[in-house]
Formats: sequence, structure tokens, C-alpha cells
Amino acid sequence: MSTDGARILVVDDERQIRRMLQTSLSGHGYQVLEAANGGDALVIAADRRPDIILLDLGLPDIDGVEVTRRLRQWSETPIIVLSVRENEGDKVQALDAGADDYLTKPFGMSELLARIRVTLRHYNPGQHEPIFQRAGLVVDFGRRLVRLNDNEVSLTPTEYDLLRLLVQQEGKVLTHRQLLKQVWGEAYEFQTHLLQVNISNLRKKIEPDPNIPRFIMTESGVGYRFRIET
Repeated sequence: MSTDGARILVVDDERQIRRMLQTSLSGHGYQVLEAANGGDALVIAADRRPDIILLDLGLPDIDGVEVTRRLRQWSETPIIVLSVRENEGDKVQALDAGADDYLTKPFGMSELLARIRVTLRHYNPGQHEPIFQRAGLVVDFGRRLVRLNDNEVSLTPTEYDLLRLLVQQEGKVLTHRQLLKQVWGEAYEFQTHLLQVNISNLRKKIEPDPNIPRFIMTESGVGYRFRIET
């Protein structure tokens, strides 16, 4: 979807943060709605149908993770968590509950704006570019072909499925469980070592230097993210 005039719901109990985001986001052409607690957020989300939600976890009435779970019962609206919680477990819990991304406070507005653009760009269910091109890497979804600097890359079916999922969710953190469940199936969602081995093999084939990844970034203890810009 287009990001022009997109409606953003900011959910945070701190007035200063809401005011700062209201000013910054409005200045970039977004329409901003506000909620100071989880209950109001659920009502506004149902009534005003925002295009994206920026959600704090530490709300005074309902924890942000629970708000995410309740929203996911009826809505696919993208959710970016903005929280002071740096614990990996909190990040995994929020992402597994259905959040699309997680940004730790304090954050830079340029990074938040980039995350918003990427999230909105990918919120178009079932539709992806037939060919992805970035910094010499080409993924042809229709032909299941991968090329790096004009050279065809031979991937196993599992490696290709893993790369396709990461590329199609460019910029979004995908947790270990999400990747394992979607690529291998529910029976494998706790086989983290299996995922790590395949990520390592994939990096050896598509990264100029596997030890300094350019494309597939590790979110320590959480999962992986295909880099927004390279």
C-alpha cells in the first residue's frame, strides 16, 4: 500500500512521547491517532481502522503483548512495538504474539520512519514483487532462481524457502519459531540448531563475507531480519 497519508495509531501512556511522535509523523505526511492505554487502543483500532499501530508494551491497564494478541484475533493491521524493554524474551514474546517489528527506546526517528515504510510496503497480503533485486542479489520468485552478481546461486529447496520468506518480509524481524514453523512445519518450531545451520549455509552462498553479513542480519536471541538497505 502507499504510505502517503497513512493513518498511524500511537499507543503510549507517556504524553511526551505521543506528542513527539505526533509532531514528527505528521511532519512526514502521516495522519496520527493517539491512545494512552490498551483499552482505548483496542476501541480506536476497531473504530478508526489505522493502517499501522505503534505500540508500547508497558501500558497501565493491559500489557502490550496482550493488546497484540487481542488485535490479532480480528485484525492484520501491522504492529511495531516501541518499548524500553531490551530483554530478548520480551521481544520474542511480542513478535510471537503477532507484532511485526520491535524497536527499543530510545530510537532515532529516521530508523522508525524506515521501519514504518517497509512495514506498510509489505502490508499487501498475497502480493509480492515477482523479482527482488538488491545490491547484486536477485531473487526470481516465479522461476525460483537466485543470482548474485550475475552468477546463478545453487540453493537447496529449504535454503530457497528460507531466503524467500526473509526477502518477502524484508526489514521485519522473524523469530526462530516463526521461521521454523513456516519453513519446516510445526513439529520443528523448537529446532533452533536446524535453523542456525541452514542460515549459516545460506550466508556462505549469498553473502560476500559470511562473517560480516550484508543481507541476513542476526537479532541476537530473537531471530533474523533481511536488511532493509544494503
